[in-house]
Amino acid sequence: MKHPVDVHVGKRIRHRRWMVGMTQQQLAEKVGIKFQQIQKYETGMNRVSASRLWDISEALEVPVSFFFEGIEEHRSGDTGSTIPGDIMSDKEALELVRSYYAIPENQRRRLFDLARVLSDVA
Repeated sequence: MKHPVDVHVGKRIRHRRWMVGMTQQQLAEKVGIKFQQIQKYETGMNRVSASRLWDISEALEVPVSFFFEGIEEHRSGDTGSTIPGDIMSDKEALELVRSYYAIPENQRRRLFDLARVLSDVA
């Protein structure tokens, strides 16, 4: 059985890897392991040792504490909003955020205003 902390850490690894646009293969090469091991870490099937988590944090350029952020909300089930707590672990949501920030700022502001109006209507 997967431990909830291992699953949370794995989701955070995947989240950060997606945010920086890195493949499992690229991360595995930076860390010096096979990409299948990264897959197992990201699903929580395998636990990440402290030294390996350190290597992954260096490869993804975040502090080790990044992988534990939100663990209390995850455990209690309270995200403090109506948005699912793991929305940023959704690949589609991350692609949307990346695309949004690729839009020139003046057009991005107009798109944001449109989205706000549409969400108020719903």
